[in-house]
Amino acid sequence: MAAMTDQRLCALVGQLVKDCESYRDELATDRIKAMEYYDGTMRDVPADANRSKVVSRDVRAAIKKVLPSLIRTILGNDKVVEYEPVGDGDEAAAEQATDYINYVVFPESNGYDAVQDAAHDALTLRNGVIRWWYEKKQAVSVSTHTGLDEAALVQLVGDDDVEVLEQSQTIEKIETAEAYSFTGGEPLHSFPDPAPVVEQPSYSVKIRRLTERGTPRLAAVPLEQFLIHPDAISIEDSPITGIAMRMRRSDLIAMGYDRDLIERLPASTGDSGRDDEEFARRRDAFEARDEVPKALEEVDYYELYVTIDADDDGIAELRRLVFAGGTGEENLLSNEEWDEVPFADLIVERRPHQREGGSVTDDLAQIQRVKTVLMRQTLDNLYWQNNQQPIVQEGAIANPEAVLNPKFGQPIRVSQGIDARAAVGYSMVPFVAKESFAMLSYLDQEATDRTGISDASSGLAPDALTNMTARATALIEQAGIGQTELMVRTFAQGLRRVFKGLLRLVIKHQDRPRAVRLRGQWVTFDPRHWNAEMDATVNTGLGAGTRERDMMMIQMILGLQEKLLATLGPDNPYVSPDNLYNGIAKSVEAAGLKSPELYFTKPTPEEIERRMQAAASQPNPELQKLQMRAQADAEKARLSAENERRKLEIDRELKLAEIQQKGALKRYQIDAELDLKRQQNAAEMVGGGPLTAAHVGGRAG
Repeated sequence: MAAMTDQRLCALVGQLVKDCESYRDELATDRIKAMEYYDGTMRDVPADANRSKVVSRDVRAAIKKVLPSLIRTILGNDKVVEYEPVGDGDEAAAEQATDYINYVVFPESNGYDAVQDAAHDALTLRNGVIRWWYEKKQAVSVSTHTGLDEAALVQLVGDDDVEVLEQSQTIEKIETAEAYSFTGGEPLHSFPDPAPVVEQPSYSVKIRRLTERGTPRLAAVPLEQFLIHPDAISIEDSPITGIAMRMRRSDLIAMGYDRDLIERLPASTGDSGRDDEEFARRRDAFEARDEVPKALEEVDYYELYVTIDADDDGIAELRRLVFAGGTGEENLLSNEEWDEVPFADLIVERRPHQREGGSVTDDLAQIQRVKTVLMRQTLDNLYWQNNQQPIVQEGAIANPEAVLNPKFGQPIRVSQGIDARAAVGYSMVPFVAKESFAMLSYLDQEATDRTGISDASSGLAPDALTNMTARATALIEQAGIGQTELMVRTFAQGLRRVFKGLLRLVIKHQDRPRAVRLRGQWVTFDPRHWNAEMDATVNTGLGAGTRERDMMMIQMILGLQEKLLATLGPDNPYVSPDNLYNGIAKSVEAAGLKSPELYFTKPTPEEIERRMQAAASQPNPELQKLQMRAQADAEKARLSAENERRKLEIDRELKLAEIQQKGALKRYQIDAELDLKRQQNAAEMVGGGPLTAAHVGGRAG
């Protein structure tokens, strides 16, 4: 098998590049129009001379409503992405990768700006493209150091990347005093007069330091620079993907390319299709340039990822080709096999079976055009009402300029014998502008229906500025939030490719462990042993709606967690300590604050285990409560039984006393009756008549 020659390879790649550039130029027309509508230029709706030039900014207004919620949802979390293990033993590496990418690599790579720029492009221009690469640059710095001693000088110039340009030495004289001691065990200090003088050299150096620093980088690609084949449905199935841009010669040399080769390359002559789009994007911020130094000249730079069978084995492989100054064989700087295409295509609205997504501009361009015309006509009608057209009788006005160009206090002189009211009049223009207001309101509602973007999309509750019922507010808010959530999830799906590529980049290029300060502690990360195929999940749980809604949802989750913990204990199968901390961290994020560790401390597994063991060794509080309750119930039962026993005893004693009292009364009555009978008998015996109770009572008296 014969490998493909560079000449043949460059010819095939050159043809693919031409196809990509033609496709790019076709899309450039719509993108230029979209950027003009966003900026309020609207060249396709020119204003009439001396008439209103106002432009409706519906595209810009809608994007500014939805963009904050989209960015807050994606980037508002401390953990923008979480990596998931795909193999046995990847759990610890996935957790480390999550922390390292979120807290170290993503901020250092300028990721926040890249995501925000790509989101803006997706909303405005249908697609946003992010690329990632490992930037390795050499930097030269010159510095001067003075007052160095010999040890400091050796330490400063001892590195291989330091070159000494100038060096000088001076002698400093320093007076010293020696201490003499120990006479009879007591220290005795005496100083010679004069004190000895020591000569100490001091160095001054001027050095040049050549440093080489590498770091992962993320950037949103201007769409006029992005190349993709017109037949591609996605980046994965495109035979060629790349970037075409202009770079300075000095930047290419700093990237490590041969200086002689770079200086021989022809300077860029420009690309009309690409330049037109760049001018529109940057608002014509270019002027004719004078001659620039050789190092600052720009050359055409192509970084291409081509799927081609270069080794003639019947299987197409991915290759990375770098060209400068053109796509010919003489312009080829690099040709090597590669593992992935470092580009991600991001959209906010899917269009089935197409690479291009849907944009806000597509939905609102027509409405913005109609509203612009209506607003101009409305304002023109108001201008006619406020500045009516004068009607002047010819020859009746001595100074016609006073009518044609009126000034405050300027008199209008009427000829002798002319009625002033007949000489000067004003045309009556009917006020029809009020008819436009209903149509403008209808178009605003139509814009909301087309895009689904409303005030609620930006996180502003619909009833914040108007009086509405709670039910109507909830319906409108849910409608606006629903569209935003769909945009967020579609955009996040494309970001998964970005973060998987960023992880591969770190694993490939970081050749030594790195210690960083994380959550107040120094942690060492060594990505070389991580699995580069770990899956990535972009967090989109919060932020699409209002902060009040997010806080309400988190509070509900925390309430359920607290109930489960209180009911089933800390070792229940539903809520772990990590789950509880995640809920607390999300509540901090929902409040608009970052870095939950500033407000709450996540317990370590060792601390959790220690506390659970301590809790297990202590009596169960619920069991103690039950035991105490049982003891109280038993004591209450004992007291109740004792009270019943004493009550029975008292009742028995009372009955016995009652019986005894009744017996004594009975005996008294019997004794009284017997005594009465004895007295009666005695009376009968003495007086011969019966003795009554009255007699007995009288005697007793």
